[in-house]
Amino acid sequence: MPGFLGGSNLSDIAQIYGEYLIIIVGITFVMMAGGIDLTVGSVFAFCNLAALLLINSMEINLAIGIPAVMLLGGLIGLVNGVLIGYLGMRAFLTTLVMLIIVRAVVDQALLDYGQQIMRGFNASAAWEFMAIGKVFGIPSSLVVAIVIAIVGHVVLTRMRFGWHVMAVGGSRRSAYNAGIRVKRTICATYVLSGVLTGLAATFYAARLSSAGTDVGKGLEVTMLTAAVLGGISLGGGRGSIVKAMLGAIIILLVQNSLIRMGLTSGTSSLVLGLILLAAVAIDVRWVKNRHKVLARAYVSPTYFALPPLPETAEGSASPYALNDKLRGVEAIGLGELDGPEDVIFDKDDNLYCGSRHGDVIRFFAPDHTRWEVFAHIGGHPLGFAFDAQGNLHTCVGGMGLYKISPAGEVTKLSDETNRSLLSIVDDSRLRLADDLDIAPDGKVYFSEATVRYEMYDWMVDALEGRGNGRIICYDPKTNSSRTVLPNLQLPNGICVEKSGQSLLFAETWGCRITRWYFDGPKKGQKEVVIDNLPGYPDNINRASDGTYWCALCGMRAPVFDLALRMPSFRRRMVQKVGRDDWLYPNMNTGCVIKFDADGTILDVLWDLGGEAHPMITSIREHKGFLYLGGIYNNRVGKYRIPDADPNWTSLEDYWGTKS
Repeated sequence: MPGFLGGSNLSDIAQIYGEYLIIIVGITFVMMAGGIDLTVGSVFAFCNLAALLLINSMEINLAIGIPAVMLLGGLIGLVNGVLIGYLGMRAFLTTLVMLIIVRAVVDQALLDYGQQIMRGFNASAAWEFMAIGKVFGIPSSLVVAIVIAIVGHVVLTRMRFGWHVMAVGGSRRSAYNAGIRVKRTICATYVLSGVLTGLAATFYAARLSSAGTDVGKGLEVTMLTAAVLGGISLGGGRGSIVKAMLGAIIILLVQNSLIRMGLTSGTSSLVLGLILLAAVAIDVRWVKNRHKVLARAYVSPTYFALPPLPETAEGSASPYALNDKLRGVEAIGLGELDGPEDVIFDKDDNLYCGSRHGDVIRFFAPDHTRWEVFAHIGGHPLGFAFDAQGNLHTCVGGMGLYKISPAGEVTKLSDETNRSLLSIVDDSRLRLADDLDIAPDGKVYFSEATVRYEMYDWMVDALEGRGNGRIICYDPKTNSSRTVLPNLQLPNGICVEKSGQSLLFAETWGCRITRWYFDGPKKGQKEVVIDNLPGYPDNINRASDGTYWCALCGMRAPVFDLALRMPSFRRRMVQKVGRDDWLYPNMNTGCVIKFDADGTILDVLWDLGGEAHPMITSIREHKGFLYLGGIYNNRVGKYRIPDADPNWTSLEDYWGTKS
């Protein structure tokens, strides 16, 4: 194309790109929050008119005029934000109506003030610099746009507001449950879009000093096409400023090429419309099928060989021999609970457990029939531990580590590990904080089951057979979290031993229990306590006689053990078989084991009928009874332990009678 790469053409493209880029940063925030803004073209024309009137005609100082124009754009954005964010009106229809209204105002203003505007001329050097000025050969508008893009990228990726925007775009319900002010966040994105559109309009006004009826017409289509083409999802929650920048430059080059080919403006709009249509179709199809595509590319099985499956036959000499000790255990909260993964007791014998609805439920002593919602967190509480001051600590799936005061006040302690200049393991958000325990010095050790999968996908982690999990230490003195043990196979239950120098942790997919010394002469050492369980270990807790209880949330099956030695088979399964038919570990039944510090199995509790607790994920001994939790159960089980200390409580065992 003649002259396409000429200096004057590239200079013009750079100037227009700067104005486009400023606008598309605002559009990106709106779309990332799940919205759409069709008013940018009308707002651009309105703010261009206002800039010419205030700065060119009335010769108001730029330090006042430019913020005033941006404020006008922000006010229109505020109207959009209030209608869409607070009143719940549909974004497409609302901004479409606002487009029509603002355009009508512009047309009327042109009739009233058109001649006055055309007579104006601001001779200030600053206004001229905005029009034709350059910094190291780069147009002033593009310099400002790059600065805004960098700030926008930092806000989206490193700051709370940006995370809120992405969370709202990803799932408004989940964001609301997590405590994010969804309405305010949505409203703020439209205000930001209006402000930035106003700023872009001032550069346009300085550059062309003209106000016609065609200014800004079709700009909303251009910006939407650029955003979608760059990978900003119409469904919200996905995209980045960098992608938006790429989309903008692609559209600008296409527009410029069409003009140089001599096509009419109507033809250019037709081409852009077709590009937008294709991009939207691809985006919709991608959103619909991305789970399948991503699963095929993301799940990465590896070789892993478990030891031979231990004998569990009834009447055998195996320590894991089947029995029916759990049949007929009592049920607490039957039908009223949904997913009490873990249970715990306070000093007044009240029972606490979590629910899938994001609540911590408190059953009142002594009979545990009356209950209340002790605290609402918004995510599923998975593990519990009390500290010496009576604060309840909990790991919340998908959210991190939280603390609940005796009055029910919820405080987030950690949702990411701390970053350093040389971070390799640490610097990531917590996907699946699982179980925890508290050392005598107050440090909280908790497990993150997997760093690769969300809570609803935790079973997929089993297909990989990799060490995707880790154990993290939260230090309340520094309010910081760091990884202390990486590369673990779904680390689950954690129990600090009475010595206060070591802890036991369960690796569910590894079917083993390991001791790790975090203090004392063996500090930093690991030793396997039980290396070959017949099932998948979950939570571990202390017993009244100085030993330990552990729940097996599911039982091993020979076919899955064999599949673990065949990574290619599992990879083909992921690629070829529907997800509902994938081979998963057997999680339909479980049991409870009791073992000592040397790993000797002392007792096993089975439920042959599989009716009382088909999946046991936690156990807690309290005053002669064993309480059973289950992440898929609708009750808490209560089992009387023969010959157990009727006065023993884990709270006093940890912190003494002062607790």
